[in-house]
Amino acid sequence: MSWLCNCPSIMAKAKAPPPSSSGGGKSAKKKKWSKGKVKDKAQHAVVLDKPTYDRILKEVPTFKFISQSILIERLKVNGSLARVAIQHLAREGQIKPIVHHSSQLIYTRAIGSD
Repeated sequence: MSWLCNCPSIMAKAKAPPPSSSGGGKSAKKKKWSKGKVKDKAQHAVVLDKPTYDRILKEVPTFKFISQSILIERLKVNGSLARVAIQHLAREGQIKPIVHHSSQLIYTRAIGSD
């Protein structure tokens, strides 16, 4: 069996690299991962002006579901302004609480005899 290891044709087959039909190796291009979608930075109001204040007093008590995120989205105000507006309307009795969680306060409109 020792003559089998010295055979040049067997040694050539063992050392030859496998044929590459897919173009792999160093010359292959790297996979390009997508960078993801880029969301535009929102330009929300930081200071409450008169028209926005009037909209809060007029429209928000008519919403069926009122939360900080709803006010941010619909009225284009900052989160801190949305919290203050909700507290103001709740103190006046125009909206009533549904859920009081530490980070998410959910309210609804206050209807006459509820």
